[in-house]
Amino acid sequence: MVYGAILCVDDENIILDSLQEQLEKYFGTDYLYETAENAEEGLEIIEELLKDEIKILIIVTDWLMPGINGDEFLIKVHEKYPLIVKTILTGQANEEAINKAKKYADLFGVLYKPWSEAELFNIIKSALNKNE
Repeated sequence: MVYGAILCVDDENIILDSLQEQLEKYFGTDYLYETAENAEEGLEIIEELLKDEIKILIIVTDWLMPGINGDEFLIKVHEKYPLIVKTILTGQANEEAINKAKKYADLFGVLYKPWSEAELFNIIKSALNKNE
């Protein structure tokens, strides 16, 4: 049984592949793992999942992406879907962007690149507990 979806958004395929591989290794088939290469694609995937009545539990997004940065993406998501838990994964986010996401998108956590598997698992487990 799938309990919901975890959406990862990053403009680098190697990051998306790594996140998906690590999440599947740790959480197995309990969740659906979706990836998007930018914020626009992320929003489309959210709409598709919700149409299929699949709950999005967590979004892990890069901050620095072409088009819409991660903080702006999470603010848009939060305005429409406030219950989705939101996390930024970044090597370059400034404190201003993180604080903006905390204030306007209810940002749950921040992971810094390069992340460790333990950090990723801990933040995802905490986010899943928040969602229960």
